[in-house]
Amino acid sequence: MNPVHLHLLLNHLPVVGTAFTLVLLLVALAKNSAELKRVSLAFLVLVALLAVPVYLTGEPAEELVMQLEGIDESFIERHQGAAQWAFGAQVALGVLALAGLFVTRQSKPLPKWCAGALLALALLVSGLMARTANLGGQIRHPEIRASQPPAAGAHRPDER
Repeated sequence: MNPVHLHLLLNHLPVVGTAFTLVLLLVALAKNSAELKRVSLAFLVLVALLAVPVYLTGEPAEELVMQLEGIDESFIERHQGAAQWAFGAQVALGVLALAGLFVTRQSKPLPKWCAGALLALALLVSGLMARTANLGGQIRHPEIRASQPPAAGAHRPDER
């Protein structure tokens, strides 16, 4: 297994994990369940920790992918820039969730401002992660590039 395999294997964890935990947090807030809120916070911390190896495998994966024929470095640079923002926001979300866990450790309720901030930041991180994943996919999948027209002779859905 090389760094590209590892990066591709791991990169789904923060993308799906953040979205899943956002839904879990929404349910916890809707039900006003202190226990479910703590579980959500713990998952947010875990997802932030899982984002570290994803981010760290990006550079070694880039070095290998750049050796492949037909790779446009501009797609890698866009993905890398988006990954930096997504990773930074993911870490901030993890730190805020850890602070929330600390506050609620003695059966204290999660402050409303903290719950709101977690919700807003989790929504932002989900969007940043989705964008980063999409840009990463464009590196090797020209069919998902919005700005690139279909190849000559390609079948278009509106044709019969």
